[in-house]
Amino acid sequence: MPSLLGIDNGLTVTKAVIFDADGTQLSVARRRVPQSMPHARWVERDMAGLWQATADAIKEAIALCGRPADDIGAVAATAHGDGLYLLDKDRRPLGPGILSLDSRAGEIVERWSADLVFDEALACTGQAPHVSAPSALLAWLKQNDPDRYGRIGHVLACKDWLRFCLTGTIGTDCTEASTSFTDFRTQAYAPEAMRLFGLGDLFDALPPVAHSADIVGHVTADAAEMTGLRKGTPVACGLHDVTASALGMGGHEEGVLSIVAGTYSINEVVSSQPRVDRRWFCRNAIDAGRWNNMSISPASTANYDWFLDNFCRSEQDRTNADGGSIHELLAAEIDAALKKPSTILFHPYLFGSPYGDVASGSFVGLHGWHNRGDMLKAVLEGIVFNHRTHVEALREGFAVREIRLTGGGSRNPAFVQMFADVLNAPVTITSTDEAAALGAALCAGAAVGIFATPQQGARQVGMTARQYQPVPASSAVFSDRFSLYCRIAEQLKPQWPEIERLARPDTRGTA
Repeated sequence: MPSLLGIDNGLTVTKAVIFDADGTQLSVARRRVPQSMPHARWVERDMAGLWQATADAIKEAIALCGRPADDIGAVAATAHGDGLYLLDKDRRPLGPGILSLDSRAGEIVERWSADLVFDEALACTGQAPHVSAPSALLAWLKQNDPDRYGRIGHVLACKDWLRFCLTGTIGTDCTEASTSFTDFRTQAYAPEAMRLFGLGDLFDALPPVAHSADIVGHVTADAAEMTGLRKGTPVACGLHDVTASALGMGGHEEGVLSIVAGTYSINEVVSSQPRVDRRWFCRNAIDAGRWNNMSISPASTANYDWFLDNFCRSEQDRTNADGGSIHELLAAEIDAALKKPSTILFHPYLFGSPYGDVASGSFVGLHGWHNRGDMLKAVLEGIVFNHRTHVEALREGFAVREIRLTGGGSRNPAFVQMFADVLNAPVTITSTDEAAALGAALCAGAAVGIFATPQQGARQVGMTARQYQPVPASSAVFSDRFSLYCRIAEQLKPQWPEIERLARPDTRGTA
């Protein structure tokens, strides 16, 4: 049975993971992909650099797996959703890729929210636009960079760019197509959605849509030379990384609420009927007639990474040099903090929030006797509280029988236990470290007939699970703290716009 290659491109790292057909991970290789922030709220990266880093990771993964490239039966990619990766009419990159952490379109979304665009978008597309949605970013380009806008030939998502680099073919899948411009009832592109956002002239630039497990091309000679893959290796269409993560942990099923604690706070559940609410996106699932209901915000472990980058730099440098783990090094500080009460509450809104782009992060209840461990514990708690905000919305809308968790935080038992206690429900983690890459590989396997469907593949692969049970006493404490956390956020809502105005050049003071 051939092996399968899943490519997973996140917001900071691109990965190539090779799996055996039974789901066993044979090798993984990673490359960091630098971000550029040339202006406040802009988060970009070089598209050619992303492809080079991905190609290097693929080549290393092949070298590490102990099998020849000919053994790889198929490839599929997944990557961060939303954002924008543009090609011109000659199919060349049109400027840098825009990541889903970008919020330059905040004023446009604010304007849309004040008129009928929000309600009309919800009624048509099943979701209200947000700052990193393709709709908002394209509208920003049209308003602020009309020359670039006028040269747009193809509107792609990140994984579609990687597919183009591998195969030379242009297209997307149904999960990615539904980020802005599909009618949630038909699950197909809707010209009225494009007109609603003032983008009707770009309808023909939207990529054709295929099933995630359709073969959409083959590795070209140029891509084979760069990656070490065999020329002609089949490439499947792939899927949005949110859906890929749920699939890879066995959670892309009705009744299972999948949580991805990554850069974004991802919380999702599949349904057989569409249900629209401002608190979640009603997007396409892998198969027609199924919907993936996602309640999300860019407010999860990116906050933890920010804390490490700014307040644990020397420890990070030391562990990077000796091959250790910064997380293991800090575990004792966090464990000590977890064993004692604390007044600190943290709102993890450094890059966004359920309240929109105007919210900002904050520590509340901080005193001089608190230490770094106390603050780290508050950051982790705030992350889980933010997930609870989204989970509660989905529990109100859909029947949930099981909660599954993946993402970098799921490797920390104390963090997983915090999820169980805060949600007051059992939380299951699986043995799959690379859930999103496995989800892509399952699509690749289904494309070449190894699995009947990607979901069937998820049931077939060898995946063990561990369930964490809530501790009633801890759940009660967290419930009280969560209530206060929410009340403080509500009190801050009218102050956030005032805080943001402090950074504008037409106000007194310093940014």
